[in-house]
Amino acid sequence: MNCPLWKKLLLLAATALVTVSSACGVAESSNSVGVIGVWTEGEEAAFNQVKRRFEEKTGIKVRYQGTRAVEQVLAADVQQGAAPDIAVLSSPGLLADYARRHEIKPLDFLEKKAESFYGRQWVNLQRLGTGKLYSVAVKADLKSAIWYRPSSVPGPKPTTWQQLVALAAGPGTPWCLGLASPPTSGFPGTDWIEDILLHSAGPEIYRQWAGGTLPWTSDPVRQAFRDWGTLVVRPGGIQGGAPAALLTDFRDSARPLFTDPPGCRMEHQGSFAMGSYQNMHLRTPTGPHPQPGTDYDFFPFPGSGASEVSADLAAMFADTPQARQFLDFLVSPEAQQIWAGNPNASAFSAGAAVAKDVYPDPVKRKVADTLTAGKPVCFDASDLMPATMTGAFYRAILEYTADPTQLDTLLNRLDDTRKGIPREEWLNVPCGQ
Repeated sequence: MNCPLWKKLLLLAATALVTVSSACGVAESSNSVGVIGVWTEGEEAAFNQVKRRFEEKTGIKVRYQGTRAVEQVLAADVQQGAAPDIAVLSSPGLLADYARRHEIKPLDFLEKKAESFYGRQWVNLQRLGTGKLYSVAVKADLKSAIWYRPSSVPGPKPTTWQQLVALAAGPGTPWCLGLASPPTSGFPGTDWIEDILLHSAGPEIYRQWAGGTLPWTSDPVRQAFRDWGTLVVRPGGIQGGAPAALLTDFRDSARPLFTDPPGCRMEHQGSFAMGSYQNMHLRTPTGPHPQPGTDYDFFPFPGSGASEVSADLAAMFADTPQARQFLDFLVSPEAQQIWAGNPNASAFSAGAAVAKDVYPDPVKRKVADTLTAGKPVCFDASDLMPATMTGAFYRAILEYTADPTQLDTLLNRLDDTRKGIPREEWLNVPCGQ
């Protein structure tokens, strides 16, 4: 019997875990701080600029480990009693779980600085549904963005769902989509569902759903899946069809956008996609790199309501003077402008104090304006959910993409998962406030 593609992706995810030797080897200098995060390749190179500046200023050595399987590696380290001083995760739900177990420390010493730097909305997100500051957003991303090649999508851009449907019905394959991302395969599809729900049902319904009080079988959630199916997961909707989407790495999904003629016209992706676009080529595998504003741009997800955002959140597992100093540095215009000004990194700050002219191109400045203009924002729902729910959501996206006719079965299964999670594991985080 053939193994379904979504199951193959889950097997890939299971083998993607890596082990670490943080508990072994020689002891590190006491004048150092250990950090684990998700940044690899170009993002790690950009972060290295930040940490070098900190080391120059303080003499404190930053020992960084980057891995795509950061959640799994961190869990193993914590279980072995070898947690890093600081961990950077994109999941407030997971960090809240560590906070409930008293494994991360409240950042009381940063409270006033964070409120001044980020503003009320972002600080509320960083409190993880508690009354205390437990994390700080080192870098942020805009999720409510649809990317396109200006030459392929001329004219006014859609501002309503009906206009987006009409645009997608035009000539050519409308959508680029890649769902593979071991060990989190499926997440680009969850972003679609979240954006549709947020912009159709509004921030309050979105908050209830992300917080576990709105059933997956409710009409708004069911309609979000149906709308995604009608717009994207349909014959002719995706470059290469559903099998290609299931096996294509999300970082490679937009390559057909830049071929001649384009293999697809649009991609729904977070602002971190700019980092992948910069490494692609126009027309041929050896052609010039796409230029922001000329070869790619984005328009906001159509509809009313807040923008969906995400962030890499730094939390403190060991309360040391070195860890405090490093976190204090990260929450500063100096540190975050190093990220923002790097032309090879798609890094954005949630702090309004970061000068917009530090961003090297107009598309990045447009993203930064959206993140910091004080407009309503809501955090990525799958990142807010308990890990068990998030994993089930990822799997459901893969199964739905492979066979949309099983929607009712999938939603019932997701709601059974929701009901089985203790109430205290869900976060009640403000949305659009």
